[in-house]
Amino acid sequence: MHHPRLHRIGLQQIVPILLIIAAAGLPGLAMAQASPFMTGATSLQTNLLAWLTPIAIILVMVLGGMAMANRMSWGWCLGAILGIAIGFGAPQIVTWVRGMFGV
Repeated sequence: MHHPRLHRIGLQQIVPILLIIAAAGLPGLAMAQASPFMTGATSLQTNLLAWLTPIAIILVMVLGGMAMANRMSWGWCLGAILGIAIGFGAPQIVTWVRGMFGV
């Protein structure tokens, strides 16, 4: 008679083993200068900025119209300004955080 626990290998045991095999089998990927992740991240950032520019312009126009009609809470205005600053300042923010942690 077989013990049921000896024949069951769960996902919790397989995942660490697969990660170790992948890390040992792909050392060149970890040491690559131009990683595919950074290429994809740069492309994503470019696309997001291309989409964010007209959205930010329309948002500022709408907020200006709402402010003229006295139909706006200033919290929305400050939130929009903060969101636009974070959206367009993301590369500088990432560089600053990486510099803080020495990465």
